[in-house]
Amino acid sequence: MRRYRTEIDNVRAHLRSLWVVIGLQFVVILVLRFGWSQAPKQLTVHVPPDLRSGATLSVDEVPAANVYAFAFYIFQQLNRWPDDGAKDYGKAIFRISPYVTPRYRTELMADLEQKGRKGELAYRVRGVHEIAGHGYEERRVDVLAPGIWVVWLDLDLFESVKGMTVKKTAIRYPLRVVSLAVDPEANPWGLALDGFASDGPRRLEESELGDDAGEEQ
Repeated sequence: MRRYRTEIDNVRAHLRSLWVVIGLQFVVILVLRFGWSQAPKQLTVHVPPDLRSGATLSVDEVPAANVYAFAFYIFQQLNRWPDDGAKDYGKAIFRISPYVTPRYRTELMADLEQKGRKGELAYRVRGVHEIAGHGYEERRVDVLAPGIWVVWLDLDLFESVKGMTVKKTAIRYPLRVVSLAVDPEANPWGLALDGFASDGPRRLEESELGDDAGEEQ
């Protein structure tokens, strides 16, 4: 009789230990569920264009090549007036507004108003493109602080009025770029143009056009 009672006690003790394990597992499941619920729904990872040697990526890290590509693309869109600058410039500012800081947008609107008063927009066609041999290099992107860069763009600027060329100039633009991840739907880059750095744009000399530009200013 004693042997059977001992076996029953052992079974009961084993059941109690199983309930303890089940309770611990339930607690672990609750903790994991809470951690999962707090995880971000979306992550933006900036992948560098050259992966031949591989890459170690961080969620918050933006490669210099991506910063350069962003600055060039958005600035080119801003300066694309296909028909009439009096209409196209304002449309371009509105179109790229998610990709510029509020401060730079205010500057652009002031520039639009000033150029309009001076008659520098009517029937004006404008475009910019990268100067051959002056494309991306690491030294074209300066890191000023975490999330703040200066991108040096060497671009050919073309302007014409009613089919007559009025400007054809090689210009170096120092563009300030900042992290601005406030609206991923409107701006998936998480970057924004913040105006010109340094002393602003300057015309390139003939001697500089022969260089693989990107030298320090």
